[in-house]
Amino acid sequence: MPEKNLKAAIWHGKCPRCRQGSVFKYPLHNLSKFSQMNQECPVCGASFEPEPGFYFGAMFVSYALNVVLFVVVGLTLYFLLHPSDVIYVIIIGLAALLLTPFFFRLSRILFLYWFGGHHYHPPEQ
Repeated sequence: MPEKNLKAAIWHGKCPRCRQGSVFKYPLHNLSKFSQMNQECPVCGASFEPEPGFYFGAMFVSYALNVVLFVVVGLTLYFLLHPSDVIYVIIIGLAALLLTPFFFRLSRILFLYWFGGHHYHPPEQ
């Protein structure tokens, strides 16, 4: 069944053109290969690397995601526990480390959707 919902397609890492093919080769839980991407969509053939160095801009998206994470975790800790500065650093650092594979993928997918030049066009059935 094709992924027609934009939010679901982004969440599941699907192609911006057909919303069916996977952008990444392996599932997220395969941590040793979480960053390996398909060169093109296995369903519609859309290129996932429009130009060399395209994903350099995704670092800024990842940075923004991490800033949000730091603020949310920091404020949550402040209002719930009032911990020491060392505990802030440890917990926020662990949260950032644990979410690195997810944020890496999400930032690349968002960048591809926003700036990749692809528009939704479902493949002919």
